[in-house]
Amino acid sequence: MARPRSTLVSIEDTPFYHCISKCVRQSWLTGVDKFTGKSYEHRRDWVESRILELAEVFAIDVAAYAVMSNHLHLVLRVDIFEANSWTDREVVEHWHQLFKGSDITQKFAQGELIESFEVAGLKHSIAQYRSRLSDISWFMRALNEPIARRANKEDGCTGRFWEGRFKSQALLDETAVLACMAYVDLNPIRAKVAEAPETSDFTSIKKRIKAARKGEQPEALLPFIGNERKEMVKGLMFSAKDYLQLVDETGRIIRADKRGAISPDSQKILNRLNIPQENWLKLTTEFSRLFKGPVGTVQELGVYCEHLERKRRQGAANCQRWLCSS
Repeated sequence: MARPRSTLVSIEDTPFYHCISKCVRQSWLTGVDKFTGKSYEHRRDWVESRILELAEVFAIDVAAYAVMSNHLHLVLRVDIFEANSWTDREVVEHWHQLFKGSDITQKFAQGELIESFEVAGLKHSIAQYRSRLSDISWFMRALNEPIARRANKEDGCTGRFWEGRFKSQALLDETAVLACMAYVDLNPIRAKVAEAPETSDFTSIKKRIKAARKGEQPEALLPFIGNERKEMVKGLMFSAKDYLQLVDETGRIIRADKRGAISPDSQKILNRLNIPQENWLKLTTEFSRLFKGPVGTVQELGVYCEHLERKRRQGAANCQRWLCSS
């Protein structure tokens, strides 16, 4: 039985989550249906544009994404602090970019007078919106529902386009986050639909490479901020250059028709994470198969399960085996 989302998300333990949505009825999200020859390539832009739009609206950062033929992957970071820092008006303005809201919130947004008997209802709505704007379930709902409606209209049918629930797993430490991001970014290469990260269309890695060539980072994605932990700066604790190099070298090894090796510079990242190269390759090729639940060291997994009052530590054996060097 599927677990309620409340028993999977623990912001106290980690803000990072890996989310997967899959199509049903052998639907094609994007790509070309090899049985009918019909192309759905144009839907890639629908999905990517919506992901990047939601990253600007929600207090949720996108660290990585990959839009595949019948499923999509996301690595998300929930930013409770950002949601709590917004003024009431900012909360309403963000919500109204996606949803109509209520008559009272519309009045509030337009600067109209709010009657005394309406204040309690307005405060309730704002509190609700603030919570939803930092909620992964609402992010995925705002992503998947418009895509489903648009695809069903194009296909001339009704009913479910996506599986009933998206899958999510907590990433409990920086090793899990980095390995999952690389796994997501390397999806097209593993599927042999792209030769290299820079040709992996509609992925976060291609977007990062394009920006890096200009000496920049994509504004819509969670940035890399290097190894120095700076006050009031959020981001991934690696340099963009190091991550891009590591993913490129890993991709070269994964492809059977290319020779490759982890360079001394990239090996430094793995050493910092205390992950042997063979473990890294296993993680970046089989992450979803190895881990069906939360991912982290056994100690972190124990704390996570304790906070959520879960007696069984799902995936503890694989976490022990693949996320430590011993």
